[in-house]
Amino acid sequence: MNGDTLKWGFLSTARINQALIEPLRLSERNSLAAVASRSQEKADAYAKEWDIPISYGSYEQMLADPQIDVVYISLPNHLHAEWSIKAAQAGKHVLCEKPLALSLEEVDAIEAAINASGTVLAEAFMYRHHPQMNLLAELINGGKIGKLQMILGTFSFYLDRPGDIRLDPEMGGGSIWDVGCYPISFARTIASSEPEQVFGWQVSSDSGVDLIFNGQMRFPGDVFAQFDSSFRSPFRTHVEIVGTDGVIYIANPFKPDHDELVIIHTSTGVEEISVPDQSLYIGEVEDISNAVLDGGTTLINLQDSRANTAAILALLKSARQGAPVHIKNL
Repeated sequence: MNGDTLKWGFLSTARINQALIEPLRLSERNSLAAVASRSQEKADAYAKEWDIPISYGSYEQMLADPQIDVVYISLPNHLHAEWSIKAAQAGKHVLCEKPLALSLEEVDAIEAAINASGTVLAEAFMYRHHPQMNLLAELINGGKIGKLQMILGTFSFYLDRPGDIRLDPEMGGGSIWDVGCYPISFARTIASSEPEQVFGWQVSSDSGVDLIFNGQMRFPGDVFAQFDSSFRSPFRTHVEIVGTDGVIYIANPFKPDHDELVIIHTSTGVEEISVPDQSLYIGEVEDISNAVLDGGTTLINLQDSRANTAAILALLKSARQGAPVHIKNL
């Protein structure tokens, strides 16, 4: 490590990188030092555009540079596991975009590499670090809506770019991997447990990836979740949390902005609670530095990521078979 500040490198020039540029520059314990691409020309252009000090013409060059402490992996889904493992083997800490992996075997291989290298890795579900999630936990654990019964979530948008990698099954395409993973992760977090049984339906593209996915999950204690994800629907993103005594509505569960409100419906009326303000992506950046520099643990550990992957795989299996799937039997 380079003193008490972690130097970060972007492993790719993906558009999502832009979300981390400001948080890295605002952070006192993290800094943006480098970007890598598959060509030097592209890396140089990106570095110039975003004022990044170092540019590499290959991913391997970045991993070989001792100046870099942390890599942010924003490659296509099917490359997440491969480069997370390579980064760990090179002694780099990793923030990897969701989904971390496309199989349980990949997650296990990542864990083995992380354990062997003594590095830190976290999956980049940025919403988990926002104060909105802490507020929801306080409300539910405090009995605001009684006993938890149901979590209803949605994340959809219209994907109209032919040839987009999110439509390619070989690259981890499909709406459930791209956006459905969010309501699945959200439901697991709110339920504070793992689904025991799932059922899924999908509308498939010509290539076989799901364009629309509808899923159900049953958790211990008769808690249920329903969600939908889609590349063929208008933009929609919200969550309802239903209890015996009330309902919590969240308008922006996965990308909360400024001045967000959590709305609570109970028998006594409607209550609006302001969500504490925080930059959306700063939490996952500071989470890595806290784990590396202070010896803590990441909010989203590998067991959590493995469980989310298992739920997605079970839902896809259910959609293929047209029958419920028990997670333990996956």
